[in-house]
Amino acid sequence: MKKLTVIMPVYNGEKYLKEAVDSVLNQTFADFDLLILNDNSSDGTASILEEYAQKDARVVVVTKTSNEGPANLRNEGIDKANTPLIALLDADDIALPTRFEKQIHVLEANEDLALCGTWFTIFGDKKEKVIKHAVEHEDLKVQFLHSCGLGNSTVMFKKSAIKNLRFEHEYVPAEDYGLWIEFISNSKFYNLPESLVRYRWHPGNISQTKEENLRIAEIAIKKRQLTRLGIDQNSENAIYYVNAVCLKRKQSFEDIKKTISASYELLEKNRNLNFYCQNIFQKHIDRGIVRTIRNAKKYNMDYFKYIKNESGYFSKIKFLDKIVLFFKCLF
Repeated sequence: MKKLTVIMPVYNGEKYLKEAVDSVLNQTFADFDLLILNDNSSDGTASILEEYAQKDARVVVVTKTSNEGPANLRNEGIDKANTPLIALLDADDIALPTRFEKQIHVLEANEDLALCGTWFTIFGDKKEKVIKHAVEHEDLKVQFLHSCGLGNSTVMFKKSAIKNLRFEHEYVPAEDYGLWIEFISNSKFYNLPESLVRYRWHPGNISQTKEENLRIAEIAIKKRQLTRLGIDQNSENAIYYVNAVCLKRKQSFEDIKKTISASYELLEKNRNLNFYCQNIFQKHIDRGIVRTIRNAKKYNMDYFKYIKNESGYFSKIKFLDKIVLFFKCLF
């Protein structure tokens, strides 16, 4: 039995597909199946895949007769995989040659690890930038409160660990974020602090074409995580708990007071439940609340007096930022 299945969904991907497939086939670790799921493409994708399947037995192609979307295709790939390890790569991204070798080494050397991601480099119509997500598990758990701490195309995980968890349609186009927050709640994650994937940014990216749906899905995911601390995600005050763990600029004075109150409640709940490392959680909230205070919608002396005397956060603001805040409130 092979050790690894690489899952690659594709829809009308002829422009970049060869680069993605070649980056997998040229890995220094070669004992894998590349499972490519063609989502009823209408361009030249099918002929490209047929060519690869004929010349390399590791390439397995599944062709769909209707468009099902990447979430369904990844789920089907996970179900079909008969290997202990599963890796993901989108059909327009590029895996660097040592990616699989290095991730497998980490996962096999650490029995308690369920998933290993890596840093990645964004390229395309933007200047190249290395995205350096949190590395260690406890830091990642806290990062997930405000943003997805994994690049989807960097992920490798143990099939035995993911169990029945799958990508959920409810969170499309942020279904990866939705899956990882459930997975990390009971499993240990790690990000290799090295860029091993090139992530292509172009106008066809889901997160660009469906920006509003992405925003709505991400808020729902953030609320869902806070249920672990006993917060009712459907309450009218749930957004203030979200704001306490995610920077929200230009809030009103009243909303900032509610956000600060929510921050203290979250810290107390976590102190009792110990779901997040309290020290990391505290630092994250402190950093976000201080930035929230500095980025208010309006400033006046009543606001300054509240921050200074009642908020409990004034001592955590840098000296120069206190002076700037004072003069903003004065004029």
